[in-house]
Amino acid sequence: MMRPLNRDKMELTFLGGAREVGRSAVLFSGKKRVLIDYGVKLHGEGNKETEYPLKLKKPINAYVMSHAHLDHSGAACALYDNASVPCLATYPTQALSQMLITDLIKIAKGKVPFAHGSYKKLMQNFFPAIYGREFEIGGGHHDVKLTLHDAGHIPGAAISEIVSEGKKIVYTADFKMGETLLHEGAKPVEDVDVLVTESTYSNREHPDRAESERDMREEIITTLEAGGNVLLPAFAVGRSQELAMLVYGFGLDVPVYLDGMAKGASEIILQYPKYVRDANALSEALAAVEWIEGPAQRRKALSEPSVIISTAGMLSGGPAINYLLRMNGDKKSKVIFTGYCVEGTNGWHLMKSHKINVEREWVQIELPVKYYDLSAHAGHGDLMRFINAAAPEKILCVHGDHCDEFAEDLKTKGYDAHAPKAGETVQI
Repeated sequence: MMRPLNRDKMELTFLGGAREVGRSAVLFSGKKRVLIDYGVKLHGEGNKETEYPLKLKKPINAYVMSHAHLDHSGAACALYDNASVPCLATYPTQALSQMLITDLIKIAKGKVPFAHGSYKKLMQNFFPAIYGREFEIGGGHHDVKLTLHDAGHIPGAAISEIVSEGKKIVYTADFKMGETLLHEGAKPVEDVDVLVTESTYSNREHPDRAESERDMREEIITTLEAGGNVLLPAFAVGRSQELAMLVYGFGLDVPVYLDGMAKGASEIILQYPKYVRDANALSEALAAVEWIEGPAQRRKALSEPSVIISTAGMLSGGPAINYLLRMNGDKKSKVIFTGYCVEGTNGWHLMKSHKINVEREWVQIELPVKYYDLSAHAGHGDLMRFINAAAPEKILCVHGDHCDEFAEDLKTKGYDAHAPKAGETVQI
């Protein structure tokens, strides 16, 4: 089909998340200006220039929040210092991001790069967007059309499809095509002109998930039979709920505890059953866990063989560190990671050198550590399946440590691919 001539310049500007993981932010500019994501780099070592996305130079018409994880949503309040534009997001993304951003402000003790009232303005400007329903941004024949698709990543996560002047631009954000206990897999968007794709696992394939789950079950049972505890550090949103379902399915005859913000996140997710694969199975699994309410229960959890699912997933804070320090030296117990740990985080250091940083002091951890890949991101094979189905004219690789390598690999397959740098503008 012949597309209408593009008489006006359209471009994408990458304000963050380019050749890095964190502070994702992509600006579409054409007849209208639409910003997708505005996150933070949670492990930016205090450097404000690399911790937050680049600032907008001109006003925008709308802001799209792909999902609630802070590397995609954490800086959103800054957009509302001097503006009141609609924030388009699914219902779970709205509620979960409110919880996570509130916690981010609390941890920062109010020292955040946005005005005091901007958080409230963001919450007041949320506009619900439903999967598969086209939304018009603007007015008249200059509309930009937005459609969100299920990303299969966490509840409410979305792949953004923008259509403007006959061109279709797709931004995947974080997505997964493979089916998990919590989600159906994402489906490719076809007939794409420009594809902006995440590249987190572009250089490797995930192992067979069923095999990883079986191996993990055996590891947990062996540890429990030896009289130890199993600590599962996990993200509050998505991973904690997936692990609760997985461990429940293992049929263990020991207590399973859930600690940290995972409780609040679980309560929110249960309010939106249409955004998970099997809400009844999730509800049943969460009803079977013991919710940690305070220090006494934490001591109880370690007083007998148990499984403890606790934030934070990368050991960047939260009660997981408390458990880890109390378990330290107990060779019968074990820490099991199931997700990505950014280089430089405590989780990364623990797996590499058995050390973590606690209040600026390095602590040696004498505890067995295992890793089972239960990622909620697309591996190399899924990335290629999505790309081949989309058949884009141009591919822009973002959100990863190997974006440039992925772009070069795609070029050898005949694609026009590029890995933009932070601040770069690409004509589309």
